[in-house]
Amino acid sequence: MRDARINARLLDIADGLTDVIRMGRGDPDFDTPAHIIAAGQAALANGATHYTHTQGILPLRQAIVRDIKAHGGASYTPDQIVVTPGAQQALFTTALGLLNPGEQMIAACPGYHPYHQAAELADAHVIDVRTTLATNFSATAEMIEAQLTPATRIIVLVNPSNPTGTVTPPDEVARIADVARRHDLLVISDEIYSRLVVDGVRVQPVASLPDMQDRTITISGFSKTYAMTGWRIGYLAAPAALVPALAAINNGLAISTSAVAQHAALAALQGPQDCIDQMRQTYDERRRALCTGLDALGIPYATPQGAFFVYARVAALGLGATDFCERLLREGRVLAFPGGVYGDYTDDFIRLSLTVPTARIEEACRRMAQVAQTLATSSSTPAGTEPSR
Repeated sequence: MRDARINARLLDIADGLTDVIRMGRGDPDFDTPAHIIAAGQAALANGATHYTHTQGILPLRQAIVRDIKAHGGASYTPDQIVVTPGAQQALFTTALGLLNPGEQMIAACPGYHPYHQAAELADAHVIDVRTTLATNFSATAEMIEAQLTPATRIIVLVNPSNPTGTVTPPDEVARIADVARRHDLLVISDEIYSRLVVDGVRVQPVASLPDMQDRTITISGFSKTYAMTGWRIGYLAAPAALVPALAAINNGLAISTSAVAQHAALAALQGPQDCIDQMRQTYDERRRALCTGLDALGIPYATPQGAFFVYARVAALGLGATDFCERLLREGRVLAFPGGVYGDYTDDFIRLSLTVPTARIEEACRRMAQVAQTLATSSSTPAGTEPSR
């Protein structure tokens, strides 16, 4: 089940309620750091109001190259970078550029649903690799290899994962890369959350592994790391042979990325980086508060290692995740999204976002406890009777 209408219904319900704690969307609640905003304002004042090079302004592409390398990635040239209006357009550009009709991408399930939409636009489709708590919702090389067919063209690795907030271990990433080499496959390495990890966890960039740069498209951006979702700026880094086609598609879709957003992104990379540490520390505090609340309720969850999500199993409370989310919203005024939105085949899990202050997360846990108690009371009341008051 992968139905975006669930989101729409829950959001419509939330709009009709007051005092809703919104733990659904993947949009940081932080403002863009002031020095980045100032750079955008200065760029506008200095005439950054026109088209740019279709792959992005050269100083930004140079800065992206340095940033990728500084964080353990491969060595690129600026000509191998395509700046896009958000990382989401980078993934659509990549799918449209690399998939032929009838071909397949293979990806972990639950996973980020726009990859399915992108494949459909290319008249291709995604093969889901069903993951569970047993591997902390990481797809293993063995699981991926078992799903390969002659039509498989691309392995998708979103690391850290949305919606589960888990990280595929570096040694497993290396084994997945080996599968790609042996079967002559491309890899999309979506690393949009890679700077937001906790507990010393490390994200292994795929392109820096032996013989992988020429078969890897790295996708990332500025939305999550620098709280720049509204600026709409991301990028892809690709093998030189693939860039002309990908750049042409990006040009056809958008001509170029917003000039002012590019100058702001350049300031993000060149300016102070302590804003990232501050946001990561805050997310970690919120993560601990939420996990404490879930532990008190006896609700298990995937070990959250990155991004700003906790993926919790609510099935033991007596409702499927979709019905629980609606009940939690109507009765507890807490907005969360069920795993079915992300292709989860069990209807057991919900995604909770760490995008509200710690005090609100603690309040959300109290409200969740009240809803859970109501469910427990309802399930223990014999049919045809009223619970005691």
